[in-house]
Amino acid sequence: MSEHDARTVSPLVAAARGQVPDHRPVWFMRQAGRSLPEYREIRAGRGMLEACFDPELVCEITMQPVRRHGVDGAILFSDIVVPLKAAGVDLDIVAGVGPVIANPVRTHADVQALPMLTPEAVGAVSTAVKLLKAELGDTALIGFAGAPFTLASYLVEGGPSRNYENTKALMYSAPEVWHELVGKLADITIAFLKVQLEAGVDAIQLFDSWAGALSVTDYRTFARPHSARVFAELASYDVPRIHFGVGTGELLHDMGTAGADVVGVDWRIPLDEAARRVGPGKALQGNLDPALLFAPWEVVATHVRRIAAEADAAVAAGAIGHIFNLGHGVLPTTDPTMLTRVVELVHSL
Repeated sequence: MSEHDARTVSPLVAAARGQVPDHRPVWFMRQAGRSLPEYREIRAGRGMLEACFDPELVCEITMQPVRRHGVDGAILFSDIVVPLKAAGVDLDIVAGVGPVIANPVRTHADVQALPMLTPEAVGAVSTAVKLLKAELGDTALIGFAGAPFTLASYLVEGGPSRNYENTKALMYSAPEVWHELVGKLADITIAFLKVQLEAGVDAIQLFDSWAGALSVTDYRTFARPHSARVFAELASYDVPRIHFGVGTGELLHDMGTAGADVVGVDWRIPLDEAARRVGPGKALQGNLDPALLFAPWEVVATHVRRIAAEADAAVAAGAIGHIFNLGHGVLPTTDPTMLTRVVELVHSL
């Protein structure tokens, strides 16, 4: 029996694997960040990307919600464009805007000029993971990366987009260029996740944040094969693999076939219906609406119980487990006390 097997299995890992955890696990996307006053204090005067490459700072920020809320999972403080920056792509994260790419990728020559990621370039991330593993105890550490489609959309658009017109124009007009681009981004994603896995993360999450902009046919053609390769290349590490996107209710079945063990569900669709769409044999993660956290506690508590009941119905419909989460990230002005109360209620269920 390996050291990994001999350790107490965390509730999050147990639920992801279809085992019976001693309580329902809960964590929140974007829990390490803007909603916490201690985060705003420690980040004052420091850029986002600068913070992501400081191992001690990454460790402290990742630990903050674990100490405050008692969540069952710590997600590595990072950003989906970190591996692109580390590889040498000229980009910055602009406050109030998001990632901005200096030279958008629009041609075959642009794709060929894209640099590749070496493990040494993200050595700070590896160091941060090792620091965290020494501090977290039985709390699961979740590593993550952006899915190839979502990274490609940032590179092609030059930043966040509402309609993805440049992305879709490239997909439709030059599919061979598109697949070369997304294939290179899959290589970068695999390299970045392998660094985190080698350093000891207990689970990984692939964020396909913008996949919801695609039709089912386009997702199957232009996105899923590349995400599937990422999951396939990481299967030998034998840690739970989570797949999440926003606005992906119509894509849940196809996302479930990409190779992850857990499918994240946003707030637009009940978990029991999500289980039917995903199909049996997968765990589900989600899916409280982040905006609900601004309602009175009695309202929030009612919806937490509703989601727990829907999750139990999802298990009856073939899902193998449930990890409680939001349907997207914590909003910046959320009262942290509300998150703590949600954790306490979920654990009591």
